[in-house]
Amino acid sequence: MAKKTPLRKCIGCGEMIPKKEMLRIVKTKDNEVKFDHTGRENGRGAYIHLSVDCFEKAVKSKGLERSFKMSIDSDIYDRLKKELMDIGA
Repeated sequence: MAKKTPLRKCIGCGEMIPKKEMLRIVKTKDNEVKFDHTGRENGRGAYIHLSVDCFEKAVKSKGLERSFKMSIDSDIYDRLKKELMDIGA
């Protein structure tokens, strides 16, 4: 029997795609929101396509805020967007 590929839902566009093709955003115990490049960091995770488009949709629809059950400051969104662009989205 073939091994199942874990799928995750993009918080921007809502599409289900393999976990390995997505970027994980994590909320740590200290309520710090950041990208998890390893995919193994402790905390609540949300997944997003590696695209600025999906990030903008997630901001507009408050996808991250819903996933993490907290409000997120605009400076955190700005930092995440800059980091996303540095990665090459």
